[in-house]
Amino acid sequence: MPTYSYKCTECGHAFDIVQSISDSTLTACPSCGGALRKVFGLTGVTFNGTGFYRTDSRSGSASSSGSSSSES
Repeated sequence: MPTYSYKCTECGHAFDIVQSISDSTLTACPSCGGALRKVFGLTGVTFNGTGFYRTDSRSGSASSSGSSSSES
């Protein structure tokens, strides 16, 4: 599910929330009840997790390097 950023136009409270694409946009600030606006950043994708590596898309590279270390 995507993460959306919001900022209150009245108090300036900013926060991120995970929402489904089909969920409606938030309109009220949880801190003061003021109007919220979505904040659009430079990236639309956030990668969370242990990491992404160049070899993740290759089938067989990980197994060949693992077999060479077990032979030693």
